[in-house]
Amino acid sequence: MSDARKVRKAVFPVAGLGTRFLPATKAVPKEMLTVVDRPVIQYVVDEALDAGIEHLIFVTGRSKAVIEDYFDIQVELEQTLRARNKTAELTLLDSILPLAGSTSFTRQQEPLGLGHAVWCARELVGNEPFALLLPDMIMKGEKGCMKGMVELFEQSGANVIAVEECAPDQAHKYGIVGVGETIGEGFAITKMVEKPPQGTAPSNFFINGRYILQPEIFAILATQERGAGNEIQLTDAMVKLAEAQAFAAYHFRGETYDCGAKDGFILANIAFALARADIRPSIEEPLKALVADLK
Repeated sequence: MSDARKVRKAVFPVAGLGTRFLPATKAVPKEMLTVVDRPVIQYVVDEALDAGIEHLIFVTGRSKAVIEDYFDIQVELEQTLRARNKTAELTLLDSILPLAGSTSFTRQQEPLGLGHAVWCARELVGNEPFALLLPDMIMKGEKGCMKGMVELFEQSGANVIAVEECAPDQAHKYGIVGVGETIGEGFAITKMVEKPPQGTAPSNFFINGRYILQPEIFAILATQERGAGNEIQLTDAMVKLAEAQAFAAYHFRGETYDCGAKDGFILANIAFALARADIRPSIEEPLKALVADLK
């Protein structure tokens, strides 16, 4: 196991085609679709930075260059804003700009699954534990999900997976973990099952798209056979890693919005808009009227 105990790097697999959002994603990466006035990927990056992450690693694909541009200076835009004395807008742009040298981009040439995307980041991660954040999932809670995971990692030294509870009759739709002894704000994981047959799930705690993993996962992924969907599945590799290393679950208590699906994306826009003091007053009554029309 790596001697480095601090989680400094985070991997964001952003190579997906976003077919569920066609035709918009024909020209715009799904990660750049906006929730209120920020791209989905910005919320996920903010969560990582809030947890103390220092280096952002994006695993991209063709036609995703706009993501790299987004996390860079836009000279023409900033010159125009300065000329027009738009100081608030300039301050906003500066606040979301990562430190120079703190972002890296690598390509996943083929869509071979999440496990393969993670493996593509191996040289940038090196021999240290790293965070993995699925960019479709944005989270809203009193404490950032990754921040809580980093705390649990430092407490336990185990690989950490974030989980939430679902209705027991829905467990067959998710990756599910078995529940062991309590550890901090989570528990030891006794097993992992990807979409168990209905009625056979070891619990109703499902994996929600956030991970902290030791670098030994890369050696497993390098020889991992293709699984479900003819893709290299991360869950399969984690099951193998769990034979040698401990895994803990961080129980995230908040709301998660799957912005890779239309319903989750719409709900995220509503929830984050209502949380904004500058927007809520103008949309609250129209939303109530829309809901009243549903009755």
